[in-house]
Amino acid sequence: MRNFFTLILLFFVSVSWAQNKVVDLYPKLGPYKIGFGHYNKVDDSRTYERSGDWTNKVSARPMSISLWYPAESSGAADRISVLDYMEILKEEEEWEYLPTEQILNWFEFPNNEKNRAILPQEGYATKDAIPSKGKFPMVIYTPGFGASSIENFAICEFLTSHGFYVMASPSVGPHSRRLEGATSKDLENQARDVEFLISEALKLPYVNTDKITLMGFSFGGMSNALVGMRNARVKAIVSLDGSERYNYSRLSDAPYFDLKRFDVPYLHLAQKEIPQQVLKEDNIPEILNTEFRFFDELVYSDAYKMRMHYLSHSQFSALGVLMKPRDPRQDKSDGEIILSYQWVVKISSAFLNAYLNDTSDGGSTFGNYMAGQNLPKAVMSGEYKKPVQQPMSLQDFHELAIQQEYNELRELYNDLKSANPNLEFPEGSLNNLGLHLVFNPETSKYGIKIFLLAVSLYPNSSNLYDSLAEGYLFIGDKPNAILNFKKSLALYSNNMNAIKRLEELKEE
Repeated sequence: MRNFFTLILLFFVSVSWAQNKVVDLYPKLGPYKIGFGHYNKVDDSRTYERSGDWTNKVSARPMSISLWYPAESSGAADRISVLDYMEILKEEEEWEYLPTEQILNWFEFPNNEKNRAILPQEGYATKDAIPSKGKFPMVIYTPGFGASSIENFAICEFLTSHGFYVMASPSVGPHSRRLEGATSKDLENQARDVEFLISEALKLPYVNTDKITLMGFSFGGMSNALVGMRNARVKAIVSLDGSERYNYSRLSDAPYFDLKRFDVPYLHLAQKEIPQQVLKEDNIPEILNTEFRFFDELVYSDAYKMRMHYLSHSQFSALGVLMKPRDPRQDKSDGEIILSYQWVVKISSAFLNAYLNDTSDGGSTFGNYMAGQNLPKAVMSGEYKKPVQQPMSLQDFHELAIQQEYNELRELYNDLKSANPNLEFPEGSLNNLGLHLVFNPETSKYGIKIFLLAVSLYPNSSNLYDSLAEGYLFIGDKPNAILNFKKSLALYSNNMNAIKRLEELKEE
């Protein structure tokens, strides 16, 4: 199978161009003004070589960061233009000294009258505005393969107007600006970049660190899927035609791949079906239209997949809608594309609001939102996949035990067992939990209660009685220590620890 990231470039060979205005990209904005800042950090754990320097100099990995944030006020005269965003693209591509008039030529956007007219147009963000006080959810935006942090500035601005912080950095290769070609190393590297941004988000004073979510386009969507499997801070994921749909084998080969650990709400918005003519002429496997193993194999995630029938792949980004050439074999009219992009923006925002901001059930809230939109099937179709309930773990049980101060643990266990007939807590895990609690002077009495539950579940365990006896001995209750060391010996007569302890206690 040809590499998807090569194939996707073949979709855009038209001589007809987009003719849209920047303001057309936005649905109705939210109540917050939009601030924007761009700054640079370094990841000292990784090294990097600037390809444009043509030297052997190695430095810490630079992290170019764009940040959109709810602001107190902003002035229309100071709004950021598309050209301002493209200047950031120049920096991230390590062509910061490139003459401005070369931007369109250099970065593969058609240098025509329509695109030149887009460059001075403004969005709604203001540079360095005063942040609004409060605690806001954070969206980490992950761009497509080799793309800039600002590729989807419109959706980033829109989310910010509705009370989200949005942070993004460019898609950069493992050792230099250039990626290797959607390899496993590229995937792991971008996932590490996302996790670096999460660590940066935790430092921001107005970010609710319990509400961090990911949004990614194309290759960025697949990188986010990997992060979602290994980082419990992630609370939801939005994928804009993410490549976890197209290149599942690359994702599943990743060392940290584990679908059982992917249990966050997940929304995937996919491009329309690729026409047969394009499949044939561009030698694209037809299975790309139908297969979605990542979604099909999800078990514990509240998952949605939706197909946008008016959008091709690149049109899930603001720069793609505005400046990418159209393919006359498959692309819709500008009006249809703009309409669909607006729906991508609105649906993504509604999904995140439902699962992060509402106090009610997120699935019900989002379902009610979608039901109320009455979207024509010509625009979009979708499917919801209800999660399977995860088996209760000892960690889950322990959290419930904490809530009731470890009282009536056997009753709690019996109730949970009735609802979950397959519920089992391994003997060794109970023993480990009990010992951790009992040797902490502040929680010793709770450790005793865990051991009393454990011996009721495993009455023939010499080891559990031995540990219970150690717990009693630790808190100074020698009669109960002696009693339980004897029970341990009755079950296993060669328990040398119990023999030694009883001799010591007899001498005392």
